[in-house]
Amino acid sequence: MASSPTSRRLALQSTLVTGLGLATLGSKTAQAAAAQERFMPKGATTLAELGKKLAAAPRRRDFKTTPMILQNRDEWDSEALDLVLAYAGKPKQAWNNTQLEGPWLNLMRNAMNAQVWSFKHPDFLAVSATHGAAHMALFDDAIWEKYQLGTLTKGKDKTKTNTWIKTPPAAAANPGAIEDPKGVYSPADNSITVLQQRGAVFLACHNAIWELTGHLQATGNNPDKVSHEQMAAEFTNHLIPGVVLTPGIVATLVELEDAGYRYA
Repeated sequence: MASSPTSRRLALQSTLVTGLGLATLGSKTAQAAAAQERFMPKGATTLAELGKKLAAAPRRRDFKTTPMILQNRDEWDSEALDLVLAYAGKPKQAWNNTQLEGPWLNLMRNAMNAQVWSFKHPDFLAVSATHGAAHMALFDDAIWEKYQLGTLTKGKDKTKTNTWIKTPPAAAANPGAIEDPKGVYSPADNSITVLQQRGAVFLACHNAIWELTGHLQATGNNPDKVSHEQMAAEFTNHLIPGVVLTPGIVATLVELEDAGYRYA
């Protein structure tokens, strides 16, 4: 059966977005570094150094297929993950985030605020061990539109964009105004993008990608009629900038705890 014009348009859009993303990666990395410097708390030298190293660490996003179980280090962001595991700053906390529409970003923001300004730990590192439904927040708008991910949310949201990565107006406020109730560090600024700029790291889960794409295959949401391995690769290639892909979050949590991360 011939594909519809809409299907062909979305497939082309997805391909173009991937190409453009690779072409502009250097520019986006530079922009992210500048934003992180703006938000980085005074004295957070170790955290700032981690941010620079993570920005330079390779992220493979040109997969054609991915298997169910990753067995080789070049199948995930091994160098970036090694940097997170070896982080020397303290304290460091790993959040087991599974609920997309839960308070996870708000809780991470609160923890960062209190650690930095209340307990005076500017090098505090918050890591999101992201899987389950929350993992959908780690895909770009092209994937959200093509596969109508909004229809999988609790409220059956029809939006075609990932609202969890949008930068709120509060992010433009003065970062020196720590107590501003509508400012950078307030509930008005809960966003993956902003937390990344403040030093938080978001880990992605290959198993979550495999299971989500398996669900889409089983329900007939497969506009390009590709295999499960091909669709999983496409989703991997459309992880948002800065994310660190792991072979599986539940297993990676063990590595994080062995490396001294506190479980949340």
